[in-house]
Amino acid sequence: MQHHIRIADLLKADTIVLHLAAKTKEEVLDELIATLDEAGRLHSREEMKQAILAREALGSTGIGDGIAIPHAKTAAVKTPSIAFGLSKEGIDFDSLDKQKAHLFFMIAATEDANQAHLETLALLSQMLMDESFRQQLMQAETKQQVVDIICRKEQDIHGESESVSDAQSGVGVKIVAVTACPTGIAHTYMAADALKKKADELGISLKVETNGSGGVKNRLTEEDIAEAAAVIVAADKQVDMERFAGKVVIEVPVAEGIRNAETLLKRAVNRDGDVYSGEAKVGYKEKIDQAKAENKQKQPAVYKHLMNGVSNMLPFVVGGGIIIALSFMFGIKASDPNDPSFHPLAKALMDIGGGTAFGLMIPVLAGFIAKSIADRPAFAPGMVGGMLAASSGAGFLGGLIAGFLAGYTVAGLKKLFAGLPQSLEGIKPMLLYPLFGIMITGFVMMYVVSEPVAAANAALGDWLKNMNQGNAVLLGMVLGAMMAFDMGGPVNKAAFTFGIAMIAEGNYAPHAAIMAAGMTPPLGLALATLLFKKKFTDEERQAGKTAWVLGASFITEGAIPFAAADPTRVIPSIMVGSAVAGGLSMLFGCTLPAPHGGVFVLPVVGNAVLYLVSILAGTVVTALMINLLKRAAKEGTE
Repeated sequence: MQHHIRIADLLKADTIVLHLAAKTKEEVLDELIATLDEAGRLHSREEMKQAILAREALGSTGIGDGIAIPHAKTAAVKTPSIAFGLSKEGIDFDSLDKQKAHLFFMIAATEDANQAHLETLALLSQMLMDESFRQQLMQAETKQQVVDIICRKEQDIHGESESVSDAQSGVGVKIVAVTACPTGIAHTYMAADALKKKADELGISLKVETNGSGGVKNRLTEEDIAEAAAVIVAADKQVDMERFAGKVVIEVPVAEGIRNAETLLKRAVNRDGDVYSGEAKVGYKEKIDQAKAENKQKQPAVYKHLMNGVSNMLPFVVGGGIIIALSFMFGIKASDPNDPSFHPLAKALMDIGGGTAFGLMIPVLAGFIAKSIADRPAFAPGMVGGMLAASSGAGFLGGLIAGFLAGYTVAGLKKLFAGLPQSLEGIKPMLLYPLFGIMITGFVMMYVVSEPVAAANAALGDWLKNMNQGNAVLLGMVLGAMMAFDMGGPVNKAAFTFGIAMIAEGNYAPHAAIMAAGMTPPLGLALATLLFKKKFTDEERQAGKTAWVLGASFITEGAIPFAAADPTRVIPSIMVGSAVAGGLSMLFGCTLPAPHGGVFVLPVVGNAVLYLVSILAGTVVTALMINLLKRAAKEGTE
C-alpha cells in the first residue's frame, strides 16, 4: 500500500461545508464547485460545472440513503479533490429512492487521474455503504470531526482489505457481475461493493469485474463465465457483452446495483432473467469486430507471430514512406549531394524517412515476431537478427527468418535452462537468454541465411523492375483478388505483407495495386446499396453508408457483413472488382510509398489521378457484379 493516497489527502477542511445554504440541486452543485474553486482546486469554475452537469444528464448521482456523489473527470480540475457538504434539512436531488439527500461528496478528478487516485475514490464509495458511518457524518459538528470520522473508517477498511480480497479471489465462482458507469470513478465501485457485501451476507460466491476510469479490473475469465449460474450487468455504458452469449444475463442501470443488490443476487441465483443472444444485439461494426475475432481464433500460431511483427513495424513504414515521398517533391535525386537538384531539406527528409525509419523497420519486425514467440527474452535476439538482415541485403524476407529464428531459439533455450538451480533463475533473462540468443541468431544469420536470401531478393527486384506490362497487370490482378478473397484474413494479409516487403526494397508499384484493391470491396458494396436498393435489406442499405468511410480508409473488413450474409455471390463480385483495380493500378504505373491510409495518402501517390481512376473502375465493376449475381432481398431477413 505504499502508493496509497488517503481520502484525507483529497478532502481538506477548506473543501468541507458543514451547513449548506443551498435549497435546490443546482444550488448544491454551485456551492460545492465554488468551495473547490475558492480552495484553489480548479482551473475553471464554468468548465467544472459543465462537466458535472454532463454527468448528471446521464443519470442522477443521487444514489439514495441520503447520499449524492456528483463527480467529473475533467481538465478543469487543477488538483484531485473531494468537496463535502452537509445539509441537515435535506435537499431534493432526483435520488433513486425519491428521498432527500443530506450528504454530498463532490469528486473532482483530473483528466489524467492516476490509478492511486481512482482507487481512493472507490474506497470512499465503499465507506458510504456503511449506515453507521453515514450517521456519524450526519452528527458531525466541526470540520475536524468530519476528517477524523473518515480517517478512522479508512483505517478500519484497510485492516479488512486483505481478507476480503482473498475471499473474492477464491475458486468456485457461481455468479459473476460487471459494473460500469460513464465516468467510472464512483458508481462503478459502489455497485461492486454493494454486490460483494450482500453476496457475503447471503453466502453467495461472487466475482465482480469493474469497468472504471482505471480500466477493467478483476476481469472475468472464460472459466468464470462458464461456471456462473447467471451474469449481473449493472452498467450505464457499453460493456463487452458477446462473451455472455448463452448465459442468463440480468441487465440493469449501475444505480440498481447499489440500491437493489440483494434483489439482483436472488434473481441471479434463481436464473430469473433472459438468456443473452449475441445475434440480436450485433450491429454493423460489431459484425466486423466479431469476424476479425473469429479470424484470429482460426489463425495458426505462425501467422499470429508474423502479424504481431508486421503490425508493430507498420508505423515505421507509414511514417518513413510518407517522409521519403515528401523528399521526392524537391526532385527524385534532390537528396543526393552530388546531384545538381540537391536540396538540404530533401536530404534531411531522406535521412529521417529512409535512413532511420526504414532502417529500423526490419529489426522491429524481427524483434516483435521473436517476442510474440518467446516473450521479452527473445526481443533482443530478434532485433539483432533483423539488423543483420537489413545490413546484409537480406531485407524483409531475411527479417522474417531472423524473427522466427530468434523466437524459437530462445524458446529452446528456456527448455534447455529449465533444469538449472533456482538460485540462477535471476540471471536467465539478464544474462543467459540475451547472450546465447543473440550469439546463435547472429551466427546463423551471418553464415547461413543472409547471403542466399540477399541473392533471392536481388533476383526478385530485378524481375519486378524488368517485368513487361502484361506481367505487371497480371501481378496486380492476382494481388487484387487476394485482397478481396477473405477481407483481412490470411490471404489478404499475405498480399499486404508482400506489398510492404516491396516498399522495403524500394519498389512502390505493387503496394499501390494492393491498396487500391483493398479499398474497392467496401466502396463497391456501398455503391451497390445506392444503385441497386432492391438487392439489399434495409439494414444493409444503412450499413452501406458506413462502408463508404471504411473503403475510403482502406479498411477492407468493411465488406465482411455483406459477404457473411451472402458469401457465394458477394465474394466473387468483390474479387473481380479488386482484380480490376489492382491490374489498372499496375498498368498505369501508380506508386505508393505508404502502406496504409486510403484516400488520406493520395498526395504521396505517384500518378494520383490515374490511381483514382483505378479505384473508381474497381468500385463500379464490383457494384455491377453484385447486381448481376445477387438476388433481390426479402425485407426482414439477413
